[in-house]
Amino acid sequence: MLFARLYAFIIALCRIATGAAFSILMCTVLIQVFSRTFMPSSPVWTEELTRYALLFLAAFGVGLSFRNGELVNVDIVCEMLPLRIQRALLFVSAALTTGFCLILVSPAWRFVSIGVMQTSPALGVRMDFIHATVFILLVLLSLFATLRMIRVIAGVSDGKPEDTTKDFP
Repeated sequence: MLFARLYAFIIALCRIATGAAFSILMCTVLIQVFSRTFMPSSPVWTEELTRYALLFLAAFGVGLSFRNGELVNVDIVCEMLPLRIQRALLFVSAALTTGFCLILVSPAWRFVSIGVMQTSPALGVRMDFIHATVFILLVLLSLFATLRMIRVIAGVSDGKPEDTTKDFP
């Protein structure tokens, strides 16, 4: 019960953050298009903010994409195999994804710490906040891969991507 609530909370948090990043991206692009069309010059900061919004969109959306199979899902061979072997392969795939992400977390953190000494040219934002997107992406991807493994072990999932159409009534 607690695990299911924590899982739902993480999903909701990622959805909210992804939606916020996408909203910022849309508003910024609209400002850019409007200013280029109807004003003599466009604000310099819009291009930079768009780039940062895309980074945060990817960082918070990667786990959700892994969850529903939209990230990368080559299942032609896997679908032809017996269910037991499919389950084992998907479990190993999730374990390898977790391991790969965890190997990269330390270098990603070093990349974030480099950003403390830098600021963005147009917005003046400390770059460690922007570099953190790489760290967030790796942590969330490893978290969702680990959660898939836990769900397989618990017997709640067969390891296949989840059907997210039933998330919204």
